[in-house]
Formats: sequence, structure tokens, C-alpha cells
Amino acid sequence: MEFNFERLAADDRYKILTSTIVPRPIAWVSSISKNGVRNAAPFSFFNAMSKTPPIIAIGIQANADGSMKDSACNILDTREFVVNLVPRAVAEAMNLTSVDAPPDVDELSMADLATLPSVKVKPERIAASPVAFECRLHTPIEVAPSQLIVLGEIVHAHVADEFVLDAEKHYIDTPALDLVGRLHGRDWYSTTSDIFQIERPTSYSVRSGRGG
Repeated sequence: MEFNFERLAADDRYKILTSTIVPRPIAWVSSISKNGVRNAAPFSFFNAMSKTPPIIAIGIQANADGSMKDSACNILDTREFVVNLVPRAVAEAMNLTSVDAPPDVDELSMADLATLPSVKVKPERIAASPVAFECRLHTPIEVAPSQLIVLGEIVHAHVADEFVLDAEKHYIDTPALDLVGRLHGRDWYSTTSDIFQIERPTSYSVRSGRGG
């Protein structure tokens, strides 16, 4: 089956993208409005893009009414935010913060989420998240009206002590983080518990001949 993305409706493109690009990590973004209202919201159009500088990218869709989401407004206004990663233990709380709440609602309080102070940015990090990245806005890209791609530069990282295997070598116990990702449809998620290993090749060699 072929799908012409230049002719498909946006919602239909979204269905294909979110049903095939899986699993997607979740950026649980905490931010603060210019008026001091805290906000938290999850976004699954998210990943790391660069190590030098350390850049993450988050795609923030517009609201159903065409307005810009609170997270996007806050990031543009203050140029600071925190990306918290989501362990299975607080997946329900993460889901609760996805509600389309008015701008004056503090989703962290609404979901009864404890927070910890950040080191270099004003928005707080979520205490239950084993990993949090403090970020400053590097480049905002408005790809459509009220639809923003945020390139953020990580300026500080937090990893809970119990998940650090070797601090000097920066080895992290990734499976123990028990992080969740987004799958297809509106309500499906995955964990990182079902994993396998394939050794990466270390050199290139040309093989020729039968059975080579």
C-alpha cells in the first residue's frame, strides 16, 4: 500500500507516523510561564540529535483549536525547560499531565508530583524521574502555525545514584531505569524490558565470490 503524504490529511499522516515509528521516547517537559505558573506535559516526538553541542529535539503540536500549547509558549518566553524521562512507576501520573488544561493550571500539583530544584534553569525537575535534562532553548522552528520544533541544549543532567554503574566511566544501568515509550494509537505504551544485543561491526571489509 502506498501513501502520498503530500495529499493525506494531517490526522491521517499522524496515524501512520505514530503507528510505525515505535517505540518513541517520552519527553516529560516541565516549564514555567512568564507569569510563574508551572507546567508539565509529555511529548513523544522527541529524541537526542547531537552530542556536540548536546542537542535534543521535541516536536510540539498545536492545540485542537489551533493555538500554541502551553509548553511551547513557556519555552519561547523563558528559553528554559527540563526534560524528565518517564519510568513505569509514574506512567499514570505522566498520562494525567497530558490533559488539555487551561494555562493557569499547575499540572505538577494536579498530578501530585513532587519536584526538586534544578541547578542551572528555573523550571523544577520531577523527583520521580530517574533522569532529567536541564535545557536552554537553542533553536525554535515554527514549522506550521502554532506548531513548534524545539531544539534544546542540555546544560545539566541528573541521573539517580542507584542507576549509575560507574561514575568515572559514565556507565548507566539503562534496563533498571524501567523507562516507558509511546507506541501506536492513543493509549499504547512500551517498556524497555524486552531487549537483545547485536555486536556492532568494527571494520569494513569487501567480500567477494560465492558464499563469501
